[in-house]
Amino acid sequence: MICEQAPVTGASRVYGIIGWPVCHSLSPVMQNAAFSAAGIDARYVPFPVAPEQLPQAVEGVRALQVAGVNVTIPYKTAIMPLLDELDPNARAAGAVNVVLNRNGKLVGYNTDGDGLISSLKKDLGCNPAGCRVVLVGAGGAARGALAALCRAGVASVAVLNRTAHAAREMIALFQRDYPLVDCAVIETDAVDSAFWSRQELVINATSLGMHGENITGLALTSLPSAAKVYDMVYAPPETPLLSAARALGFQAENGLGMLAAQGELAFALWNGTPSPENVMRDALIRHLDRT
Repeated sequence: MICEQAPVTGASRVYGIIGWPVCHSLSPVMQNAAFSAAGIDARYVPFPVAPEQLPQAVEGVRALQVAGVNVTIPYKTAIMPLLDELDPNARAAGAVNVVLNRNGKLVGYNTDGDGLISSLKKDLGCNPAGCRVVLVGAGGAARGALAALCRAGVASVAVLNRTAHAAREMIALFQRDYPLVDCAVIETDAVDSAFWSRQELVINATSLGMHGENITGLALTSLPSAAKVYDMVYAPPETPLLSAARALGFQAENGLGMLAAQGELAFALWNGTPSPENVMRDALIRHLDRT
């Protein structure tokens, strides 16, 4: 049961999310629900930060004693050199989505990857170990996903990105640490139906679909019947990718479960205690049902 939050006082801790744009984020919905359920005197708010103001915003977190922030598009990589310390998983992923203000020392973490793996198992019934994966994107979310997929022991990851050079740079970060994972860039004019027929899991790690965009270069019709599709986009809940996958009979899920899972991990980092079970996910579902 979620109780009404107590009034804000001088002792209330402040958390938030930094991004551009950020008004669409559902993180305030779930984090405030968790703070209330746990009886923690804290508030979570969105902080829209224009690109040229990111350094000042990071210093503002420190100066205003903001206890912690999430980091979303387009700053998951750009924020890294502005922080005082990076957790090994964040450094390996080349992306940060959680910042903890530890008495003025800003420490960056990445919970996206572990949140993804948790949601793949729970929501899609997919243990990625040994899977052949197609990963769409080469930005911060994709880097976190690739790091987690490699740690989970996938057999291969083929990266599809609008800019092949960015995909190659991302792959180069991981090949030395994970030599047993076959990583490659999808050159759409050089792969055939035989390639697609071997893929078992497709993951969209971009914002494509948030505004009805289609993802070009995916050959869903050539996937095997048991393949599964995961779209990190959670609003709208039904993206063009999910619609197309389900129309072809594939099991497919959006990123709501990942959002909740990575949020629970962030909550634990900030507060030193687990988030109340299922509170974040239930809050998200209630919110989306009303909108």
